[in-house]
This record gives sequence, C-alpha cells and structure tokens, in this order.
Amino acid sequence: MLPLPKLDRIDLRILAQLQSNGRLTNVELARRVGLSASPCLIRVKRLEKSGYIVSYGAQINLQKISSLLTVFTEVTLSDHRRDDFSRFEGHIQKIPSVVECHLVSGGYDYLLKFMTRSVEHYQGVIEALLDSNIGIEKYFSYIVIKSPIIKPAISIESIIDSGT
Repeated sequence: MLPLPKLDRIDLRILAQLQSNGRLTNVELARRVGLSASPCLIRVKRLEKSGYIVSYGAQINLQKISSLLTVFTEVTLSDHRRDDFSRFEGHIQKIPSVVECHLVSGGYDYLLKFMTRSVEHYQGVIEALLDSNIGIEKYFSYIVIKSPIIKPAISIESIIDSGT
C-alpha cells in the first residue's frame, strides 16, 4: 500500500471548499484557494486518486419526496467470532433501509440506522432479519421523534483548527 501524500494548507482548503460545495467549477475553486486553474485541477485529481475525495453527490431532502421514519437499533449477536461479524455485516449491507451500520464497544455489538416508510415497514424489515439466521440474539429499537441537528459531516476546519 502506497503512503498517502501529505496534505498542505492548500489541499485542506480545497477539501473544505469541495465539502461545502461539490459543484464548484475548477476555475471558481482555484480562485477561492488562491491557485490558477491548472495546478488546482492537478491537486484535485491527486486528492481523488489518493482517496481523500471519495465521491461527489447531492444532499436530497427525502422528506419532500416521502414521509420517512428514522430508527436506531442496537443489535447484539449471539456469537462473537470473526465469521459471525462478517456474516452479519454482509447481510446488513444488502438491506436498502439500513443507511448506517457501526460496530461499537459497550453493551451491544452494532448500532444500525434505518430509514423506512413506517413503523410497519421497519417491523417487517426487522422480522425478516430475525428470520434470516444471521446471529441476532437481541435488538432494541429507538424511533426518532425529531432531529433538530443533522450535519452531513464534520467540517474539515473544525478537525484541523480549534478542535471544538
């Protein structure tokens, strides 16, 4: 595995600008970070190739399309061998309503985030999971009533600068 290129302050400014607006033209991006267009494009391509920039996309307000229910679910597996975790993760990855899956430390094994059409839809997904014999011992569900703060990601400036 090749070592990642060291990021300088211009690379970090490029990443910060693209994080806040992935639709910037290269010319506008270059202007904002204090470069000419050609060196800016070379840097962006290097950041993409190195895996710092993973993808570009739009943030969609799904609530305008359809009513959605968000449910966080704690899952405990009955066994804790490497194959048990792999089998669970492989199965969970194929479920469209699971939008996040985190292996965590503490009183349970996984924290899942579901986005479903309704409580009934969520219950159907959970029942299918239990019927699939992927090692779920128990689960606890938490239905989200309100989400006053949702950020797509932590800003690059906040992890580089002050730490708040």
